[in-house]
Amino acid sequence: MDFAQRTVDIARRNVTEGGRPFATVIVKDGEILAESANKVAQTSDPTAHAEILAIREACMRLGTEHLTGTTIYVLAHPCPMCLGSLYYCSPDEVVFLTTREAYEPHYVDDRKYFELDTFYSEFAKNWDERRLPMRYEPHGAAVDVYRLWQERNGGGPRRHVDPATSS
Repeated sequence: MDFAQRTVDIARRNVTEGGRPFATVIVKDGEILAESANKVAQTSDPTAHAEILAIREACMRLGTEHLTGTTIYVLAHPCPMCLGSLYYCSPDEVVFLTTREAYEPHYVDDRKYFELDTFYSEFAKNWDERRLPMRYEPHGAAVDVYRLWQERNGGGPRRHVDPATSS
């Protein structure tokens, strides 16, 4: 099966049905594990990006938060939210089929703090230099939640390990 073409077809169908032009297909062992179109317009959920929805489905099907052993096809270079999710789930590879620069003449996102040409540089700034107003309000009890997690999970600082790849 041509997984890249499948990704394009899902995105095209989503557009004809009133959705946005994004799609994701997750492949494991030569088979589609999960797939989704962007559902932001249909659900009024700004996090319902194709990557997020497909990752959720794949992880639930596998019973793990790790997608090692998979290839994830996305229609366009992922936004920072989706890129972060892709890092978290750790696929073997992400294949994107077009760039922001290529589709920008045809699709513009109209978010208050989001422009395609500046968002990645904005995202890299320190929290107190971003356009999105942020305020740090230190609260000692916030760290206590992490101490509790540490106590309940064997003590000591931990790096989460993928059970499928640990020995």
